[in-house]
Amino acid sequence: MGSTFNGLVGLIILVLDIWAIINVLKSGTDTGMKIVWVLLILLLPVLGLIIWAIAGPRGNVRV
Repeated sequence: MGSTFNGLVGLIILVLDIWAIINVLKSGTDTGMKIVWVLLILLLPVLGLIIWAIAGPRGNVRV
């Protein structure tokens, strides 16, 4: 039971990380900052996702 739950949580984090990376790549920031954000999300999957959600660039967001 525990390993199934852990696998599901890991899968959800993976999907959210991929979604965040796609949004970073769609954003209008310069290439250097995109690389920094993608590396942050890849190297620190949970913490990087939280930091991106608070302060990261967004892709194609209409105001």
